[in-house]
Amino acid sequence: MMEQSNEQSKDFGFGEEQELLKDQARRFIEEKQPLLALREATKGTEDPYLGEERQGSFDVAAWNEMVALGWTALAVPEAAGGLGMSLVTAVAVAEEIGRGAMPTPLTATLQSTFVLRQAFTQEANSQQAIQWLKKIVEGSSASLAIQGAAGCLELDATDVTATDNKLNGVACFIQDLQKVDFLVVSVKDNGRLKLFCVDLNAEGVRVSHDRIVDLSRDQGRVSFNNVSATCVAEDGDGVLNRAWPALLTLVSADIAGGCEWLLQTTAEYAKVRTQFDRPIGFFQAVKHPIVNMMIAADETRSLTYAAAAAYDSDPDTSHRAAHFAKSNASDTAEFCANRATQLHGGIGFTWEHDVQIYHKRVMHSQQLFGDGYWQRQMAASHF
Repeated sequence: MMEQSNEQSKDFGFGEEQELLKDQARRFIEEKQPLLALREATKGTEDPYLGEERQGSFDVAAWNEMVALGWTALAVPEAAGGLGMSLVTAVAVAEEIGRGAMPTPLTATLQSTFVLRQAFTQEANSQQAIQWLKKIVEGSSASLAIQGAAGCLELDATDVTATDNKLNGVACFIQDLQKVDFLVVSVKDNGRLKLFCVDLNAEGVRVSHDRIVDLSRDQGRVSFNNVSATCVAEDGDGVLNRAWPALLTLVSADIAGGCEWLLQTTAEYAKVRTQFDRPIGFFQAVKHPIVNMMIAADETRSLTYAAAAAYDSDPDTSHRAAHFAKSNASDTAEFCANRATQLHGGIGFTWEHDVQIYHKRVMHSQQLFGDGYWQRQMAASHF
């Protein structure tokens, strides 16, 4: 893991390099106009409970450009051909992905990278993990398959078992499953929790898709029937425990970006929408909620970067900081989404405006890896 000086940690490790990368990501996503393609791809499947299954919207050309820009290699150790950069750096990109509500497996791939990066630090498994990290550098996308059907967030709550490197069972709640190439799977093997990597095209893998309200992402489950896989970590508990703060922080960053968009869009709308011959932003019933949205979004961003800085430079506090960040982000997601939708009036509830896309995305993120209530319980356990 990249070392940071005390001076760097004072500003969350966010320097000129991160600022340039964040600006590059913002310009790139704005240029791609992902919501135009998303609307076209999901036309007729807006209701997840009726009609045919929605196909995941995914701009493959944009993904290839991200790979060429080095975004998939950001957190990959240099020994695997990556850039070996900090979680703060990855968070800067993840925030812009959320701000653009971009349908892409990049955030899921970054999360998988941090798990494999922790596995790489275990000398006995470094060669196995490094091969899959190299695949990410070369452009393969990945997601985590670490939850069972019950949705429990305990590290060993998996329904997949292994015997002689053959996987059997079902993994659920896998993010961006329609977009990724391989999975990092938590597996029980003779009473121990291990981590395996498996290609989605491997024989014996069966994929099913969930119906979710978030139009910008997809989710699903995978059944393994005697599937050959590669063990990348014998100590799955230890690896997942050390990577857990990074997973929470990256989700928080996505929420921070989405809530920033909701804030800015609502503030602009309040300037142009008139009622009683005045812009609605003139009225306290509108301006006060917008100010509260700004405060909430800023709190989330600050706690998210603080959690990323702790992961990079102060591991002893990283779990508590990550739980704080995800707790705040989950609450901010609900508050900003509701206020933005309400303050846009009738159009905020319709397909005509992009507010509903962001509303569904941040509410989906609110539940990922635990909502605010669960995060506060976990944070308390680290005091």
